[in-house]
Amino acid sequence: MTSNDINNYKLETLINITTSLPVMESFYTLQGEGYHQGKAAYFIRLGGCDVGCVWCDVKESWDANVHPVKSIDQIVEEAKNFPARLAVVTGGEPLLHNLTKLTNSLQTAGFLTNIETSGSSPLSGDWDWICLSPKKFKPPLPEILQKANELKVIVFNRSDLKWAEKYAALVSEDCKLYLQPEWEKALIVTPLIIDYIKSNPKWELSLQIHKYINVP
Repeated sequence: MTSNDINNYKLETLINITTSLPVMESFYTLQGEGYHQGKAAYFIRLGGCDVGCVWCDVKESWDANVHPVKSIDQIVEEAKNFPARLAVVTGGEPLLHNLTKLTNSLQTAGFLTNIETSGSSPLSGDWDWICLSPKKFKPPLPEILQKANELKVIVFNRSDLKWAEKYAALVSEDCKLYLQPEWEKALIVTPLIIDYIKSNPKWELSLQIHKYINVP
């Protein structure tokens, strides 16, 4: 990434015309979590995050300036090299960027567009599915809560179960509800989650199956 690329990206951000984005990585795999678990999907992981979860497993995504800036046309062309037409935009925190042109271009190319977000920044883009994963470090904006198709709460300890209910009460009635053990604490918290779901069956269990089957 040249200094000229970075300057152009910063200028686009300032004038709210985003034709390029910092991409930490992109890869073709199976969706390992939540409602679309097990489906083939093309992941686009954008650089940049201002939430800073202590247990984040992709901390290298946080600084947008260290990742190559790619044009949206290039991002979409790379995605088209794979047979599935499900694109998952994640981060970092992808909503730090204006994603309207990205989603429009992906949909024009025949992709369904999914986003995984903490909801802490304003919503942009045209999404077929919004996975909201709220964080205590920077809570989601009210505008995103009612638009979420899926609420996925990461459970680090028992108190997170009560915290999850706070957001379950704020999303729409049609929103799917998932509890997911934090990976490093899975042996401890998974039994707690199982018992909780048995008593509160509106919730479902989400596991990071990509880590169990060793795919990205």
